[in-house]
Amino acid sequence: YPGQANLQTDMTKLGFEERALQNFKEAIYKPYGMVLVTGPTGSGKTTTLYSALAELNKIATNISTAEDPVEFNLPGINQVQIKEDIGLSFAAALRSFLRQDPDIIMVGEIRDRETAEIGIKAALTGHLVLSTIHTNDAPSTISRLLNMGVERFLVTSSVHLVLAQRLVRKICANCKEDLEVTPETLVDLGVPAEEAKTYMCKQGAGCPNCGLTGYRGRIAIYEVMPMYDEVRDLVLSGATSTEIKRAAIRG
Repeated sequence: YPGQANLQTDMTKLGFEERALQNFKEAIYKPYGMVLVTGPTGSGKTTTLYSALAELNKIATNISTAEDPVEFNLPGINQVQIKEDIGLSFAAALRSFLRQDPDIIMVGEIRDRETAEIGIKAALTGHLVLSTIHTNDAPSTISRLLNMGVERFLVTSSVHLVLAQRLVRKICANCKEDLEVTPETLVDLGVPAEEAKTYMCKQGAGCPNCGLTGYRGRIAIYEVMPMYDEVRDLVLSGATSTEIKRAAIRG
């Protein structure tokens, strides 16, 4: 297995804002239910899930993962490599896990209705299920599950939280300098008008440390959507992703 030298498992260093981190931790510390991480390929979903597993990995906790591929070896966790050519699919691995009575199950990706339904069944029968799914944002994850054929009441009763993420470049700490941006531009970018008056922007000038790019390293930006009662009610009533998004923003 690859080593863990480059794996960041400390949640506080992943880029979470305080409230988002609190919501995420509350969801993963629940004894059962489903937490979904979404985003495009290469957006850091696996790192986020591994950080959650590292947080939850205690001696008395039985954790099993089904991955394709197993990207890092996590001590004390039962990790299974998916092999579709011999019939070991995510769904088959999940069925096997349920016979072993794990506390926590991590499924590398929900790709089809069968995997989704078994994962939800596990989440409703006393297991915490962590998984990823490919959508553009958190609200459209609900639509994706429904489009797979999962019943609305199963989604609302099992999913605790959906987290969408992207990776962005970090400005090089060695060569960063002040950048003047007008308050009007900042407001257009979403900065509150009062904050825009005193907002300090930075840019990387470029140096040998960052290969003259002005950037070094990456950090995740997160959209965290807990399944509030209002969001659940909207899902049950057949609301669109846009309506769900508005409700989630209101919190």
